[in-house]
Amino acid sequence: MSRTPLTRSVLDEQRAALGLPPLTGAGEPAQLRRSALEAVLAAWDAGAEPVRPVLKGAVRHLLDRLADLAPGRSVEVRVPPYAAVQCVGGPHHTRGTPPNVVEMDAPTWISLATGRLTWDEAMETGRVRASGQRADLSAHLPLPPG
Repeated sequence: MSRTPLTRSVLDEQRAALGLPPLTGAGEPAQLRRSALEAVLAAWDAGAEPVRPVLKGAVRHLLDRLADLAPGRSVEVRVPPYAAVQCVGGPHHTRGTPPNVVEMDAPTWISLATGRLTWDEAMETGRVRASGQRADLSAHLPLPPG
């Protein structure tokens, strides 16, 4: 498994392969992750697979957005092996496995967060594993652009 980090050069290489212009600006981590999402969606639209660091950056960007828009610690959203966040207000856990867990792969998470897949479709097809009373994220998805 590659441990290549998301860097400007990795991102620009992916963007160039997709016919996208190179990233402009300072290249701060948050900007790299936002741009990674654009590259992932462009890759999928072109029938290509994004490189792993770019996919990871897109996942992280969208998980961070979810945590910002639905602050709290009552639900843990996991997208292994890339990242996990706690979000949604309400009672929270302090030790061990949380009572409300949502887990899925990266393509499912990105598709849900961007509106390319609905929560109901993901649940019906088994693409999301959700446990606990508060593990329904449908009220928070898709995420608004930003």
